[in-house]
Amino acid sequence: MPSLPPLVLGALALLALAFVATADDPYRYFTWTVSYGPISPLGVQQQGILINGQYPGPRVDCVTNDNMVVSVINKIDEPILITWNGIKQRKNSWQDGVLGTNCPIPPGSNYTYKFQTKDQIGSFTYFLSTGMQRAAGGFGALNVYQRPQIPVPYAPPDGDFSLLVGDWYKASHKALQQTLDSGRSLPFPDGLLINGAQQFASFTGDQGKTYLFRISNVGLMTSINFRIQGHQMKLVEVEGSHTLQNIYDSLDIHVGQSLAVLVTLDQPPKDYFIVASTRFTRKVLTATGILHYSNSNSPASGPLPPPLRNPHISMRQARTIRWNLTASAARPNPQGSYHYGTIPRTRSLVLKNSAPLINGKQRYAVNGVSFVVPDTPLKLADNFNIAGIFTWDSIPIPAPEGSAVLGTPVMRFNLHDFIEIVFQNTEHTMQTWHLDGYDFWVVG
Repeated sequence: MPSLPPLVLGALALLALAFVATADDPYRYFTWTVSYGPISPLGVQQQGILINGQYPGPRVDCVTNDNMVVSVINKIDEPILITWNGIKQRKNSWQDGVLGTNCPIPPGSNYTYKFQTKDQIGSFTYFLSTGMQRAAGGFGALNVYQRPQIPVPYAPPDGDFSLLVGDWYKASHKALQQTLDSGRSLPFPDGLLINGAQQFASFTGDQGKTYLFRISNVGLMTSINFRIQGHQMKLVEVEGSHTLQNIYDSLDIHVGQSLAVLVTLDQPPKDYFIVASTRFTRKVLTATGILHYSNSNSPASGPLPPPLRNPHISMRQARTIRWNLTASAARPNPQGSYHYGTIPRTRSLVLKNSAPLINGKQRYAVNGVSFVVPDTPLKLADNFNIAGIFTWDSIPIPAPEGSAVLGTPVMRFNLHDFIEIVFQNTEHTMQTWHLDGYDFWVVG
């Protein structure tokens, strides 16, 4: 075999190194067109927001450390943003897709999101984050699979399913916004959906095999309880974190939350009901789907698994959901652990939510301040020292008595601070808090 000159060998070596550097972190490209279109999830035709003509939007599957490039074309008559719920956006918060860090995409314009699923594994979602647009669609599943060299603490399932569950209104998202602007609270939802349907969403598997069900609450205001007729669920992941693997007959899933359960098809071959119902509501809404055994010739039958009524069951269940501290992370190096009593807390915050009327409009506030989105994103204002856009540490701690006000407060912390946050909910409705870009420990 003839030998190659040193220069060619060097070039080949550089090419090989370049391939190694990029092969582990590939790029995935998407082009999404956001548009209006007719949908009838509750049997009444209404205007929905579609992504590439789909409602719900397309499922996105990727792998840890993949580089995601999503070009979004806005074909509706309102500015939009898409947020990647649960993706941490390390050193990349300007791609998070929320007002305050991003300028919205104007009608007729486009924007390309670029982010990496850095060191993450799990079940997540994306959705339109401006106004009430999520009430019209524009959401979907975002699943991050592990790299081959990183094991997960359970045997590989024989397949997986994404279930997007949430409450739904027959009123348009613009009508819901007008309701708030007129000083009224949102009404009780009209229905509950599984993957955009009130019933008949079907999931097929083989008898004796085990499947991973990724379940996300994509609704606006109601917690749900999820169960599968005749089958138990082994919880293995919540919001991208592996959990202790407890067995449940039903699970509560709150607004914005995602979790994953393993279900073994170990029953006689037939069809079984999948049931989601609203939690902590006087009137119980229900949506049903079908778990179909591939060798089944019998339709689902019998009574639906009943909804839970006792709120204390949910509190006890929540205490059983704990991180699996011995499982491999998305990257192999250990991250360490901390005992709560030994953590040097830098600050303690008490955050109280409320639903005040401000200037005749129904608004929501934290410690008496209802956030106003500035015309200039906070990231730009901070980076370029633009004065008058926001106010440092202007949210009062603790919450004051009296009327709420409008403002653009920004809390200031230092890198590596440990912050203790106490949430207070004095409202008569369930509240869900989300902390973009971070995990947290529930300690009390």
